[in-house]
Amino acid sequence: MAGWLNWMRRDRTTIPMVRLSGAIGMAMPFRPGLSVQSVETPLTKAFAMKGPAVAIVINSPGGAAAQSHLIHKRIRQLAEEKKKHVIVAVEDVAASGGYMIACAGDEIIADPGSIVGSIGVISASFGFQDLIQKIGVERRVHTAGRSKSMLDPFRPEKAEDVARLRELQDEVHGAFIDLVKSRRGAALKDDPDLFTGAFWSGAKAKELGLVDRLGDLHAVLRERYGEKVEVKPVAAERGFLRRRLGLGAGVSLADLPGATVAAIEERLLWSRFGL
Repeated sequence: MAGWLNWMRRDRTTIPMVRLSGAIGMAMPFRPGLSVQSVETPLTKAFAMKGPAVAIVINSPGGAAAQSHLIHKRIRQLAEEKKKHVIVAVEDVAASGGYMIACAGDEIIADPGSIVGSIGVISASFGFQDLIQKIGVERRVHTAGRSKSMLDPFRPEKAEDVARLRELQDEVHGAFIDLVKSRRGAALKDDPDLFTGAFWSGAKAKELGLVDRLGDLHAVLRERYGEKVEVKPVAAERGFLRRRLGLGAGVSLADLPGATVAAIEERLLWSRFGL
């Protein structure tokens, strides 16, 4: 019996699959965000498995730029080290940092209705200086370093602070553009809106060269590796208490009080794409 089972296994190709879902860099107790730490275990396991390729399914509206880049780099490091082809499949959305991670793939698949792109950098906050005056609150801030309180939401916005923020955004945006160009190469079309932060349907993204083909992961894998291809999901391990409470990797019980703010931030990211 064991010999027969081994023969059956040799007759098929196994493709490990890692699912990367959620906002990047926003950890919540019941829905952990994506970070290089949280994805390390499943990625390492997947690339260590036998087989010609690793599949990565992405469903992310973006988030922290640095974490997005670190995840992208880690995927490429493992792919080069293990000499594996990386196939990325986009579900609902791969936007901003989510698209940066998708660019770690040697090929990108999207559904015609997927949302792809948003190659830009955004910073959003609120100004409360008038509110604290109305309710009689005096703001007291003491700093060592004249830029330490830059963009304080309880003080009027300064033109020099905004200029500094724009400078930082331009630097990060430029690095993002360079990464996309280096990974997508000649596939990219010359479109004036490509790097403006705009986003498109999967079908339009295919026309622009942001993705390689339309379809679904399983159909593409069957086409390439045969009808007997087996997709094996690889997930991060969680302890008993975390499984019972739904806590993800890198999230402790002490993080529970901060869940509301993180949930709102993530909800705003998803809502930008109508999701």
